[in-house]
Amino acid sequence: MFGDLFEEDYSSVSNDHYGKGKKLKTKALEPPAPREFTNLSGIRNQGGTCYLNSLLQTLHFTPEFREALFSLGPEELGSLEDKDKPDAKVRIIPLQLQRLFAQLLLLDQEAASTTDLTDSFGWTSDEEMRQHDVQELNRILFSALETSLVGTSGHDLINRLYHGTIVNQIVCKECKNVSEKQEDFLDLTVAVRNVSGLEDALWNMYVEEEVFDYDNLYHCGTCDRLVKAAKSAKLRKLPPFLTFSLLRFNFDFVKCERYKETSCYTFPLRINLKPFCEQSELDDLEYMYDLFSVIIHKGGCYGGHYHVYIKDVDHLGNWQFQEDKSNPDVNLEDLQNEEIDDPLMILKAVLLQEESNLIPVDQLGQKLLKKIGISWNKKYRKQYGPLRKFLQLHSQIFLLSSDESTVSLLKDCSLQTESDIRRNDQQLLKTLTSEPPGLNDRPSCPHWFDVNDSQVQPIKEEDIEQQFQGKESAYMLFYRKSQLQRPPEARANPRYRVPCHLLNEMDAANIELQIKRAECDSTNNNFELHLHLGPYYHFFNGALHPVVSQTESMWDLTFDKRKTLGDLRQSIFQLLEFWEGDMVLSVAKFVPAGLHVYQRLDGDHLTLCEIEIADGEDIFVWNGVEVGGIQIPAGSDCEPLLLNVLYPATSSEEEQCQQLIDSPYVFPSNAEIGSVFTACAIPDGVILVNSAESVGEESWTTIPKEDLKKTFREQGLRNGSSILIQDSNDGNSLLTKRGKWITSVNEVDWLQVKNLCQLDSEEEQVKISATLNTVVFDIRIKAIKELKLMKELAEDSCLRPIDRDGKLLCPVPDNYTLKEAELKMGSSLGLCPGKAPTSSQLFLFFTVGSDVQPGTEMEIIVEETISVRDCLKVMLEKSGLSGDAWHLRKMDWCYEAGEALWEEDAALKELMLSSGDTLLLIEGKLPPLGFLKVPIWWYQPRGPLHHWKSHQDQTNCTFSQGGVWRANSIQDAPSDAHAEVSLRYLGDVEISEDATLGELKSQVSLPPAARTLLVIWLLPAMTLPSFSEFSIPSPAFLRAWTVESRRPGRLLRVHYQRLREYKLGQRTEICLEPLQKEENLGPQHVLLRTQMRLPGKRAYALPVDLVWDTARGWTAGSLRHRVADFYSLPVEKIEIAKYLPEKFEWLPVPSWNQQITKRKKKKKQDNLQGAPYHLKDGDTIGIKNLLVEDDDDFSTVRDDIGREKQKAFALGRKKRQEALRVRSSDVPSGAEMPPRPRGPEASLSIHVGSFR
Repeated sequence: MFGDLFEEDYSSVSNDHYGKGKKLKTKALEPPAPREFTNLSGIRNQGGTCYLNSLLQTLHFTPEFREALFSLGPEELGSLEDKDKPDAKVRIIPLQLQRLFAQLLLLDQEAASTTDLTDSFGWTSDEEMRQHDVQELNRILFSALETSLVGTSGHDLINRLYHGTIVNQIVCKECKNVSEKQEDFLDLTVAVRNVSGLEDALWNMYVEEEVFDYDNLYHCGTCDRLVKAAKSAKLRKLPPFLTFSLLRFNFDFVKCERYKETSCYTFPLRINLKPFCEQSELDDLEYMYDLFSVIIHKGGCYGGHYHVYIKDVDHLGNWQFQEDKSNPDVNLEDLQNEEIDDPLMILKAVLLQEESNLIPVDQLGQKLLKKIGISWNKKYRKQYGPLRKFLQLHSQIFLLSSDESTVSLLKDCSLQTESDIRRNDQQLLKTLTSEPPGLNDRPSCPHWFDVNDSQVQPIKEEDIEQQFQGKESAYMLFYRKSQLQRPPEARANPRYRVPCHLLNEMDAANIELQIKRAECDSTNNNFELHLHLGPYYHFFNGALHPVVSQTESMWDLTFDKRKTLGDLRQSIFQLLEFWEGDMVLSVAKFVPAGLHVYQRLDGDHLTLCEIEIADGEDIFVWNGVEVGGIQIPAGSDCEPLLLNVLYPATSSEEEQCQQLIDSPYVFPSNAEIGSVFTACAIPDGVILVNSAESVGEESWTTIPKEDLKKTFREQGLRNGSSILIQDSNDGNSLLTKRGKWITSVNEVDWLQVKNLCQLDSEEEQVKISATLNTVVFDIRIKAIKELKLMKELAEDSCLRPIDRDGKLLCPVPDNYTLKEAELKMGSSLGLCPGKAPTSSQLFLFFTVGSDVQPGTEMEIIVEETISVRDCLKVMLEKSGLSGDAWHLRKMDWCYEAGEALWEEDAALKELMLSSGDTLLLIEGKLPPLGFLKVPIWWYQPRGPLHHWKSHQDQTNCTFSQGGVWRANSIQDAPSDAHAEVSLRYLGDVEISEDATLGELKSQVSLPPAARTLLVIWLLPAMTLPSFSEFSIPSPAFLRAWTVESRRPGRLLRVHYQRLREYKLGQRTEICLEPLQKEENLGPQHVLLRTQMRLPGKRAYALPVDLVWDTARGWTAGSLRHRVADFYSLPVEKIEIAKYLPEKFEWLPVPSWNQQITKRKKKKKQDNLQGAPYHLKDGDTIGIKNLLVEDDDDFSTVRDDIGREKQKAFALGRKKRQEALRVRSSDVPSGAEMPPRPRGPEASLSIHVGSFR
């Protein structure tokens, strides 16, 4: 789905310095950015791992957990270098956690990576992109750590820090006998709904008693009769660290969907747990806990984003919070002359007027010029040097970003004289090198930070109150005992208790980072200039245009931006040996009308940075006066505007006709609007204008006659604006308005119960009045009475919720209230035979095969302690199947086969299965541990590979039944030539994850007797020919793809790479494509299927493979040049387009000129990897030769047919949905149609080896 999203970028920089023609330059891979001013490191998001990042940061800022993990050495955990050795017991998860914590403490980078850690979890790239619940992750990660640390001195790490106990007691009112049950916990789950805050929820759980009396008596074992009793719960043992999980997500049984509780829920910074504990004779300090982490969820119940507020207990970060004391209305004109002479004062005043006191360095000089009327170079350079150097020298006042592109005030300072600042320099440096105190906090109090993936920002304690309620609100709370004290040597010491081998590793990594950053800084100082040579241009229609072609008129020059303008001029003189006379350099830009010249570059002693020349800037080289004998207007005031002018056509008798002529015209921005009459040869009329963004009749505005003297710019016209000239007698258009109406739905206070016991009754369904506190048992008994069914059903029946599709859900326990069962008023329930499962049992759905059809699931009730193997036997027996070649899989969110249940001896409870889950009974045994079961397909695209043609003709008839996937010739094909894509099934392969791609290909090309034990062929039942019939000379003659949606998907290109590193997953299928010659694609090569359009026909020639080297960038220009070279055509005489088979559309790839026009507006559009192209291996590229065909149509007849079929299918589906909605009788007439239910969420798991 996401293709090569996580594959490394291998782009590099060309060594060419300058030359003729278009040369593209891409930056080298930049090292990670250094830490920001907070001196804390974030964690990069892998696509959907913000929940993991938030929990890892919490554990990292729990120093007792971190140091306990650091105390485990290689002698207990093993070494990561030995993880691939077969006999070595390496505890990978704790080792990767140690390494990650060391990086967060010591490595000088803005954000650390969790890729190695998630690899140790056994996660694939799909799992890294899928978001899960952080509360679920907390329990699963702790379980994985406990399993990983079995047999080490840290076996009780989780138990020691997080384990607590709760005691549930029932006290008999007659004999005072106490019956109690003790429960363990690692975190406490507390209610949010109808509760004001954490203390209120704890009070309801551990202080208030539930009384059994009247009709709800308790059977006392001592009294041996029903008596009055009181039930309560207390905290018996408190751990050092207490975690609270907030139940913000609930289920609406009326709408059959989840929702998020966003009401206000308060929690204290310090909490006294004494009222909630069993033993309360100890001192109050024993029960005091301080909040140190708040994991926050932003969004709804089906998606969102996690970040975390964390207290820096060890004072590792640099907490600096700027009060918003700046006055945005500072008037620089009010400054005294001596203050204007002080550059510190004037620069601070400029920054104080900016939002967040932050501004790009390039704009700082412009702001200075605008405010005081003189540039930095003329006012201060002689005395203080260049602006950027001045900012660097005053680092105690100004903060430059890592790439020196932006500057901000490091600390709020009032406007002082330079002498005042110099007197305070020593104090400022002292403040910045020590920990800055909080605004209202004690100097020793830890500070809070907002850790949001890669970003770490300081916050105040009062900011936590903003997370009490709303869509962005607290989701998990972490408290630590107030009596836990940190040793003085740990304060502001990130190296404290870090093992020596990790210290050495981080020190070496920091040295390597410094070297890479120095190299990258040197590389990044080179940028590219586009030189437009005056002799190759002519002035036409208000702008400059190339005389011959863009390639001939523009030269590229890669230059060091630290050099001066004089150096640039000298280099151009040397490059252009034919140049005679004066040379003027001016900044030019492409506008829709053509190339326009703006300001002239002066000051040969200034660097290119100081005159604000940007990377990719267009420079016009000319004599400064004329081009081709025509004087050139320059400057932004006369920038040409391309306007659409509509005016009435006239007949030969000079009478007006009703037809309008729409013609493009170019006007200077400073020209009068009245000049439109002259340009269109119309004597008089009324002018109406319409801006480029406006839509509709109401956007046309009439220009009064007195405003015809105004310029186009004064009237706000831009490129693309429209002008309408009409007779003064024409009227204005009428506007229409539309109203809105609102419907409402009345609330209900009943439940609907249907008779599903297969017994005759007078009525099929009844409505039972109820409240949220009504017990399910009462509703069931009332339903039996009103349906007039047998009384025996009271002992052998249950109520099951019915979703909007009519599916029966898991039975509801009789002792639940509607509120506890989360049933909404108006829900539909089914009265079904059989008892509901007990608290120790699981109610599971299961079906045979991966093709899940709604309503075909079978049901079983099993004990939660039953093993996977025994559960499989029960399901086989109930479904009437036999044999041992079966396994179980969970059903994923899209109702397909998901994660397999690998541990056959594990209990269902240990695998986190719960009532209502659906399991799939899949035929076939699971492969051995460390092996992949991969279906292999043979892929033969249609094309000029005559070497394989005869064999393909021979075998097509043999495998026409069951073993061939043949894509629909209309649905998937861009043309007649590319009409079919066939995949022929060869068999399943069990192959070791440690095998390489090359070894897999080698096994295919070898006869069966020569294959190694790395590969086990599981051939299908049908008779297949030997692979020797294909006569594959070597593995290099095979190309491997993954199979996605029954078509080749991702190209597997590196022969020596292990299959484990591709993160294929257990359900990946591979197809092999034969090649006519050897192929060894590098990481920078892209494989494209190119098709030349046939002249005069709406069809294409056979596809031909084209390898495109993207080392110089994924740009449209680079691709066009490669295609032109491949087909031996001039680059300006071809047009190319990418085919979108799912839409039957062709997306044209614009020419280089179009890309330049958009460069300033959206620079990312020049990258074909991004939207809207998303170019990847295997894409089809259509090519049109403009020498023989010059139209804009890329489509074929098959595309037309495909689009029509898509429209007909969409229309038919809409009609079926409307008919289904009309027939639906489950929804009350006054209620809204509930939304379509979402699929079940994918389960989260961490794979751990056995260390027992």
